[in-house]
Amino acid sequence: MTRDINGLHHTSVLTRDLDGLANVYHSFGFVLSPRSRHLLSKSEGAGRDPVPTCTANRCALFGDSYIELLGIVDESAPDPWRARAVADRYEGFQAVAFETDDARSSGRRLAAAGLPASDVVELERGAATREGRRTLRARFIHLDPAATDEGRVGIAQHLTREYVHQPHYLDHPNGARGIDGVLIVADDPVFTEVVDRYARILGAPPRYEGPVAGLEMGRGRLEVVRASAAGEVLPGEPAPAPSYLAAMTIRVEDVGVARDVVERNGTATRATEDGFFVSARDTLGAGLFFTAR
Repeated sequence: MTRDINGLHHTSVLTRDLDGLANVYHSFGFVLSPRSRHLLSKSEGAGRDPVPTCTANRCALFGDSYIELLGIVDESAPDPWRARAVADRYEGFQAVAFETDDARSSGRRLAAAGLPASDVVELERGAATREGRRTLRARFIHLDPAATDEGRVGIAQHLTREYVHQPHYLDHPNGARGIDGVLIVADDPVFTEVVDRYARILGAPPRYEGPVAGLEMGRGRLEVVRASAAGEVLPGEPAPAPSYLAAMTIRVEDVGVARDVVERNGTATRATEDGFFVSARDTLGAGLFFTAR
């Protein structure tokens, strides 16, 4: 299989209360970037100013990946990604993006693999840096959401990485250093189809460990578990849909330090084999595994 996917680019948690979600992640010991409004380039050429969309974000940045807290901040603004319709279904862990160095090449590969996707979209948003205001630019491909019931899936290419992963945002009190993995729950009748789809998206063969199919990337791991077996890895967790993005794994320097930060700020945790877990009920929709592996 062709491997043009480097790893996880970012995950997105969608909300209509961006300030409330940011407060939750602050309490877990994450440093967040300032609020930034998303802009959509109308077309190439002079005199075509980007248009503000209905969403803004704040991000927990790790140097190679990030968690995006994505908020609907203007219900009347353009909504090119149908964020309002997604939030109407349910708010929470709604999107994952994989990283590439060449979005156009990745788009051609997706098409050759029979995976319906958008054209490459040019994205911009403002970024505050210590040298002043800068424009963050990226290229993005959206897979057809009708083909990914579990959530929005995309492939992203940084064009201005230095404006995203700024060093002063990378030192988190909980010691977070990156997103190690994403866990998807797939409805039993479509489990094999979902695993096959991600094998084609990532260019990686699945390896099965009990009820879980794992797909390795250059950085990070994607796991898919059957809904009927989800309780084995996510005991007691809510199921917002038949198939859904369920949890992400955060790599930290010291599990004990991270757990102390989370619990000291009032959120219960559950011990796991190599760290601890915070329920999606306490994170506004995305289960969080913390590990030092």
